[in-house]
Amino acid sequence: MKVLMINGSAHSNGNTSVALAELEKAFSAEGVETEIIQVGNEAVRGCIGCYSCAKTGKCVFDDIVNKTAAKFAECDGLIVASPVYYASANGTLISFLDRLFYSSGFDKTMKVGASVAVARRGGCSATYDELNKYFTISGMPVASSQYWNSLHGKTPGEAAQDAEGLQTMRTLAKNMTFLMKSIALGKEKFGLPEKEQKCSTSFIR
Repeated sequence: MKVLMINGSAHSNGNTSVALAELEKAFSAEGVETEIIQVGNEAVRGCIGCYSCAKTGKCVFDDIVNKTAAKFAECDGLIVASPVYYASANGTLISFLDRLFYSSGFDKTMKVGASVAVARRGGCSATYDELNKYFTISGMPVASSQYWNSLHGKTPGEAAQDAEGLQTMRTLAKNMTFLMKSIALGKEKFGLPEKEQKCSTSFIR
């Protein structure tokens, strides 16, 4: 089992990394391999709607998005963590996720997803909801914890004092591990759910 973790913070040693470090330790104790990719400090432009990816299977901008897509295809679970800016995720991370999910054509069905929001005080719930939408449009079950997946702290490292938040991270890792293993057993015995041919409609005729 392997979980790919995306750090959407511009600061590699900020409070978002505290959340991911706690997850990493908990996954390791469960025998799950992890890899963290730092995205928030990259120069990532947004999607331009060119539809080139439909022909080539990758984004026209050959940057960290295409490098991550190959790892995403191979992992069992994906965690996306972001600091909160104006009750929203980091804009660089959103551009990254838009292009990653849209341009990667592989089947994401039953890969397990989870999001984590880190803030000084408010905006975590809105950011949490925003990030989870990438999973739910892709047939990916969303792992839950004992509370919404948030951690609080202002100055770098301060989030390490959020005992409840850290416990939420550990519980998330355990629950996500159970879900990934359960899905793996289900796929082995029953296979993936049968898919209908996609029906796409427009509001304008």
